Amino acid sequence: MHITLNDGRPIPQLGLGLWQTPAATAADIVAAALQTGYRHLDTAAIYGNEAGVGLGLVNSGVKREEVFVTTKLWNDAQGFDSTLRAAHESLRTLRLDYVDLYLVHWPAPRRGLYVESWRALIRLREEGLAKSIGVSNFAVAHLERIIGETGVTPALNQIELHPRFQQRELRVFHAAQGIATESWAPLGRARVLDDPVIRKLAAKHGRTSAQIVIRWHLDEGLIAIPKTARRERLAENFDVFGFTLDAEDRAAIAALDRAEGRIGPDPATAAF
Repeated sequence: MHITLNDGRPIPQLGLGLWQTPAATAADIVAAALQTGYRHLDTAAIYGNEAGVGLGLVNSGVKREEVFVTTKLWNDAQGFDSTLRAAHESLRTLRLDYVDLYLVHWPAPRRGLYVESWRALIRLREEGLAKSIGVSNFAVAHLERIIGETGVTPALNQIELHPRFQQRELRVFHAAQGIATESWAPLGRARVLDDPVIRKLAAKHGRTSAQIVIRWHLDEGLIAIPKTARRERLAENFDVFGFTLDAEDRAAIAALDRAEGRIGPDPATAAF
């Protein structure tokens, strides 16, 4: 399953998130994921595992052009020239000539550099070093500013999104602007998996709680990047294409949304 970005490029709707995947094991996990069937990898400079991700891609035997690779600009490298340098360093570390998607990891508004960083991403796209460009953890105000000052709309915004924090207002803005929504922590860092509603749906469909939540993301038109360092979970998380949730199921999950459901930093107040 793919979603077409606003630049016309397809992105696999399900990928492997590599946050907190140790550098020493990243290559093995990535190779195993690609051999399982994953074709979408999500890493970042700050994760410290780009080298392992690149090596895993090589070791997997899967052709580079078949894999959608995302990495991200960390906050301390924001600014036009420093963003370009950081992107080149990520490409070198990944052993790639280009990434499929390059993201500004956080707006980091206290630094006041995210517009200039966005201008650098536009340059990277023009040069073919990033096929698509987007942002992560941007709120409406941040999005409006970069669009208004550059005229270029991000292809995607990667945000915290799970059943207990569904970000509906931001998703409405995304839809109006043609911005794809990608969910990080799509399983709520496993906290949602024991919810009675999720467990009931798992029993109904003969699936695991994780499979129910991942399927919910797909049925909602979201891109999801669950993380795992366990091979058996790689297969479990990927085995979600043989069923769908009905309207009653989705309504039950919609009711789990909570204003206080955020588990990560708030982009407006994060001290980055």
